Amino acid sequence: MAWLQLRIETDKLQSDTIELILDLLGALSISFEDAADQPLYEPALGTNPLWNRTRITALFDANADAQQLVEQLNAQYPSPTPLNHNIQVIEDKAWQTEWMKHIQPLEFGNNLWVIPQGFEAPHPEANNLRFNPGLAFGTGSHPTTALCLEWLAQQKLTNKTLIDFGCGSGILGIAACLLGTRENHMIDIDTQALEATTQNAELNDQNSYQIRCYLPEDFPNTQTDILVANILATPLIELAELFSSLVDKDGLLALSGILVDQIESVRSAYETWFVFEEPKVKEEWVLLKAVRK
Repeated sequence: MAWLQLRIETDKLQSDTIELILDLLGALSISFEDAADQPLYEPALGTNPLWNRTRITALFDANADAQQLVEQLNAQYPSPTPLNHNIQVIEDKAWQTEWMKHIQPLEFGNNLWVIPQGFEAPHPEANNLRFNPGLAFGTGSHPTTALCLEWLAQQKLTNKTLIDFGCGSGILGIAACLLGTRENHMIDIDTQALEATTQNAELNDQNSYQIRCYLPEDFPNTQTDILVANILATPLIELAELFSSLVDKDGLLALSGILVDQIESVRSAYETWFVFEEPKVKEEWVLLKAVRK
């Protein structure tokens, strides 16, 4: 089996943003290495330092469209200068298997667990979300996904409806179903993400009424009690008016994929329609929570 390998050289300040974009594009694994022979000495406890010049390597399915990946990457990257990249097909070296060794069950809130396929549930009586970690972005390990899951675990979701815009692996909508929602609309620009969402929903015994998948152009613009979007700041700003039309009065909005220095620009795009609560921050990433006026 072969893989499509995309390598990007960047500075450490942009590494988090690029990692999130690659995740959203369906990268099966992402790794970092020194691009300039710079030593890193013993880091402080709890830190994860990167090199000033960092090489990011992402692996995709061999059938992925390389030109489309690069175009989407540059379109979502917040800079007019295209990224310095190299892309090639490489033979299988069990990259995905090695990556999956580092995945473990994770708990969010008091009673929501996200469990990779093949692992036993630490607490069988909890709300246990099972997923295939190789299908698409969304394992719960990235701070933006974790922020959204922690927020969902704190909400009263019984009999609510939800839209997950940019659903990736479907982890947020599926979690919401486990926590009580009756009908979730899952939207993504990537058909692979919608396939991953459908498969992960089946792993959790959720049917096509509970989890409904759409490309953006096929979505019937149904209004909802809750809208969650874990994408990036630029598309979030562009989608503000659409999202305002989709959320019912007094409905909830949760936005992530936002860096700390992007809070004000995203929030200002929505303040005509929404009242915001205090942001929640995790490792420089932000969750913005709001109520529809």
